[in-house]
Amino acid sequence: MQHFPIFLAVAGRRIVLSGGGDAAMAKLRLLMKTEARLTVVAADIADDIRKWAAQGKLQIIERAMAPGDALCAALFYAANEDDAEDARVSAIAHAEGALVNIVDNLADSQFITPAIVDRDPVTVAIGTEGAAPVLARAIKADLEERLPTSLGLLARIGKTFRHAVEVLPMGRKRRDFWTSFYFGAGPKALADKGEDGVIPALGALLDNHVMKTTKEGSVDLVGAGPGDPELLTLKARNALDKADVVIHDRLVTGEILELARREAIIIDAGKEGFGKSMAQSDIDALIVQHALDGHHVVRLKAGDPTVFGRLDEEIEAIEAHDIPYRIIPGITAASAAVANIGQSLTKRHRNSAVRLITGHDTKGYADHDWKALAQPGEVAAIYMGKKSARFIQGRLLMHGADPATPVTIIENVSRTNQQIIATTLAELEPTLTQANLQGLTITFYGLAPRDAVANSRQLKEFA
Repeated sequence: MQHFPIFLAVAGRRIVLSGGGDAAMAKLRLLMKTEARLTVVAADIADDIRKWAAQGKLQIIERAMAPGDALCAALFYAANEDDAEDARVSAIAHAEGALVNIVDNLADSQFITPAIVDRDPVTVAIGTEGAAPVLARAIKADLEERLPTSLGLLARIGKTFRHAVEVLPMGRKRRDFWTSFYFGAGPKALADKGEDGVIPALGALLDNHVMKTTKEGSVDLVGAGPGDPELLTLKARNALDKADVVIHDRLVTGEILELARREAIIIDAGKEGFGKSMAQSDIDALIVQHALDGHHVVRLKAGDPTVFGRLDEEIEAIEAHDIPYRIIPGITAASAAVANIGQSLTKRHRNSAVRLITGHDTKGYADHDWKALAQPGEVAAIYMGKKSARFIQGRLLMHGADPATPVTIIENVSRTNQQIIATTLAELEPTLTQANLQGLTITFYGLAPRDAVANSRQLKEFA
């Protein structure tokens, strides 16, 4: 992020613009929506700008800009549509302490003006740091359609009522009240009785919320998918948006955590195979305590919580305290990974079943039905199998598996640094050791990437 987005207080402050043509008028149409004191400096001024000055919307200095014209200005716009003149006036404004924007000159500007959706006092600013103005305009058009024009009126009325709402405790109860107003009672009152009906509706809604007993906490056990935020389900995103507390494991990516509500408490409850980790009993206690405190808790697990996620232990702890919960599934790593190698987990005349197995359990390397798995045509997705690869290789070979059976290792499934390694059972080790993989891996036994060309393309793309 090269430009940090802020909302600058400009009421009563000077904003100076140098220029009197089309570019100047485009900026002024936006700036006149503010409560700033606007000054236009230019030798040649368009008729529309003169009309605005006559209406008291701005002041005109009808000459070329000179030292002193930008004194005490919060912002300065150079809109002369002449590179040399814009550079000259910008130097003056810089020297006089104003933040400078040069129209259509991103490199020399100290700030940029975003695309704006105006539902005063609700303002949505959209910026692309100059990379894609067309995209910013498209987003603006989409939001203009989505946000009703009445939104600003409701926000202005709601602002006058904020002090009264302080009777509700901070946090969830107050948030629930405002949600009910902006997305239910407010629009209904406005539609039924007009502006005069909104304040009575606010009062009635507040009385209703004050009388409510404290809302009980709840838990969402949510699958975060393999890492790509675009693979997160809509239901999971909605849960993150409403969460008071997010308790996540170490495999959940930062991009997904960024989708949580800003006010939410984020707790890292990472567990690491064969390494230091938070005890499961401590995680259970965290979930329960925050829910008993009345919070909406999201327990966020990478992949799908029903696959090697210790889901039952957490459910048992939640049920022991009669806390309501729901399970929101996610895309498990096997599904994402097999798609990325152009294969399917099952195939007619090859295998009618697939095994999802783990490379280790709580006491060490996990044991499985190696004899059945060693049969021709078997397919298995091996989770947490990086450190146990030699053990798995030995067990399969010992039970008669074909050494030429294809094996595919996918590191960092679905992420930008994904890497795909195709090998065979006989070469699983030392291939894995030589690759020195540092990220999370899933191993497919019995599957190869669909063809060498696809594998080469993906290796290059994600390396």
